[in-house]
Amino acid sequence: MIGFLRGVLVHKDPPQLVVEVAGVGYEVEAPMSTWSRLPALGAEVQLRTHLVIREDQHLLFGFATEEERRLFRDLLRVTGVGARIALAILSGITVAGFVRCVQAGDTAALTKVPGVGRKTAERLLVEMRDRIEVFAIAVPGDIVVAGGDGAAPANAGQEVLDALLSLGYRPGEARRMIEQAGPGPATTAELLRAALKAAAPQGRG
Repeated sequence: MIGFLRGVLVHKDPPQLVVEVAGVGYEVEAPMSTWSRLPALGAEVQLRTHLVIREDQHLLFGFATEEERRLFRDLLRVTGVGARIALAILSGITVAGFVRCVQAGDTAALTKVPGVGRKTAERLLVEMRDRIEVFAIAVPGDIVVAGGDGAAPANAGQEVLDALLSLGYRPGEARRMIEQAGPGPATTAELLRAALKAAAPQGRG
């Protein structure tokens, strides 16, 4: 099992990162909550990781905090929730925000995540209710991923578009969400947050 990676961030293409460790490039998929905390290319980064082993491939997922990784692992235990949906949930909702959703029984917020329909949201509320105790002391956070501190790069719109496409939104839908977010957001993560808020609840089960 690979518990963490510490190395040089050499590639970023939402949701995939490449971290070079001792001359080996590890491909890692990370949620947007982690993405907003990443350093610039060429800088050192440390990620907590979770390895998913399948018959045809090994998938490595990376997280900025232990709380994110713990929630990811708990989500995988929910009936009908796989790694992709768990990653999408962490991309659209902070750990603290997810805790509040479960505590409040807020299916509407959960169904805004691509791939999470009402039935899946209801299962999440039921099966995660007893597991969120450990997250109850999480610091306050927004329902969607918190924004970063720096100024938005020139290609922020393209980065957010790529992120939305990786979450399962259709190209036209993703572009409309970005347009509806308006010119106000100052960082890439804030633009993503505003775009996700513009998403209508999905009807998938």
